[in-house]
Amino acid sequence: MTVIAANGVTVRAGRSTLLDGVDLAVAPGETVAIVGPNGAGKSTLLRVLSGDLRPAAGEVRLKGTALSAYPPRKLAGHRAVLSQSLSVAFPFTVDEVVRMGAGDEHGPHADALVEAALAEVDLLACRDRIITTLSGGEQHRAHFARVLVQLARGEADNGPGLLLLDEPTAALDLRHQIDFVALTRARAAAGTAVVAVLHDLNLAASFADRVVVMHRARIAASGPAHAVITEDMLAHVFDVALKSCGLPAGTPCVLPHMISPRARTGPPPAWTRPRA
Repeated sequence: MTVIAANGVTVRAGRSTLLDGVDLAVAPGETVAIVGPNGAGKSTLLRVLSGDLRPAAGEVRLKGTALSAYPPRKLAGHRAVLSQSLSVAFPFTVDEVVRMGAGDEHGPHADALVEAALAEVDLLACRDRIITTLSGGEQHRAHFARVLVQLARGEADNGPGLLLLDEPTAALDLRHQIDFVALTRARAAAGTAVVAVLHDLNLAASFADRVVVMHRARIAASGPAHAVITEDMLAHVFDVALKSCGLPAGTPCVLPHMISPRARTGPPPAWTRPRA
């Protein structure tokens, strides 16, 4: 059983191919980290999975139904998305922004969802502040709380859903990065499928059941962190010599060693060669 499944997804922009025949399926309760260099197709893949971008070829199915068949309101009840770039043009308070996740629902249930989400992201003390007066990291946490409210409301009606996160920790300090891992794992334990684009390989290894590596518009590797985050594979994908060491729990830890225009000699692996 899968919550979201992409089959043969291809996305083009002019003469450029942003995704090239990508297949990806995510099960209920699974946490997936998508990593890779800039321009590899990570955010494009997330936009396709969210329904914000239609592929030129291939199909995405959400809970067995074509993603394109969902009206926007119904889609919002099955998946929640935290985008990479977020801004608020009007002087809303933090509480008002978070409450937007409840849609048109008001009353005690919505109040409880907002209260819980604000507590989870450590913003209860800031709920009455205008969101633009907060730091960048605090604003990002407020939007994360909004997404958590949307997810909780949708799951109350439709069962476990899909949480899509594009670089959710980019503006967060160390403590709140750790909180992010705990929050997303708690959602996954309740059955939510979680997919996050991350640049921090160590955070990806700590967060995810499965790490998906994007390279040149394709999936270069997919599997448990210890099997995917290896010196050889990362040298080819990032063109950087990396030292991978294991933590006590078996989670890999990556340390940059040196920048190299070609980190490994010899022929490239099969997944880097152009298709015939």
